[in-house]
Amino acid sequence: MLKQRIITAVLIVLALFAALAYLSVPALSGVFALAVLMAAWEWANLSGFASRTGRSIYVAVCALGMALLAWQSGLYAEQNFLVLREIFIAACLWWAIALLWVKAYPLSSGLWGSKGARSVMGLLVLVPAWLALSYLRSLPEGVYLILVVIGLVVAADVGAYFTGRAFGKAKLAPAVSPGKSWAGFWGGLASCLTLMAVLWRIWPDGMPISLPAALGLALVTGLASVLGDLLESMIKRHRGIKDSGNLLPGHGGIMDRIDSITAAAPVFALGLIVAGWV
Repeated sequence: MLKQRIITAVLIVLALFAALAYLSVPALSGVFALAVLMAAWEWANLSGFASRTGRSIYVAVCALGMALLAWQSGLYAEQNFLVLREIFIAACLWWAIALLWVKAYPLSSGLWGSKGARSVMGLLVLVPAWLALSYLRSLPEGVYLILVVIGLVVAADVGAYFTGRAFGKAKLAPAVSPGKSWAGFWGGLASCLTLMAVLWRIWPDGMPISLPAALGLALVTGLASVLGDLLESMIKRHRGIKDSGNLLPGHGGIMDRIDSITAAAPVFALGLIVAGWV
């Protein structure tokens, strides 16, 4: 199992770096869209759609949602900055609601436990995340920015793992994810702040935002990363399944690998706007 996990992780990293290095903005956006639609197929199962027909219709609705946001925001043409900002604000407000649901689980399942509610939840998770990643890549330093948001997600995960193993006793969300601890949570955030401080120091020509703003951006992105993970864990626990799929050997499904990024990406994108990077 460990060997499979390592091989799969290496292949994912190599594919990501190749895509960032060689694909144009529209092409990379298409790759992101493919990953999101594969995750939508898995989320359809999390929502309760058992048949291929139901899951296919859900994927089609997700694709339509992405096309609508791309058109409304002018993603591939003259971008409408105000529309993009409003979409990212709405996405962040959604994640604020998700936080309340995660904290209140299992009582909150009465609000979102139906097939229809979980279906809408999946669209709110996946579609803005795709738009955020595509938008980030369209910026002049887009490749670096995508690597930063992924790096923050990884830092939060790795920091939480090691500090949680060493000091984790008090549980962060025992009803949702019993393995997560408050020590791991704080360790993950500390890792995010450390990574951003280093990046701010070595950034080519300097970051266009102050160090406090950069650290604030890292903090909210790290928080969102944890929330994205917890939300999917909550849905899987409600559904009674361990993994969202089995496409990635040793890792589960696509959704299991991008859950943190679905929350981190729109929060990071809005953070760039608020901090004055763009």
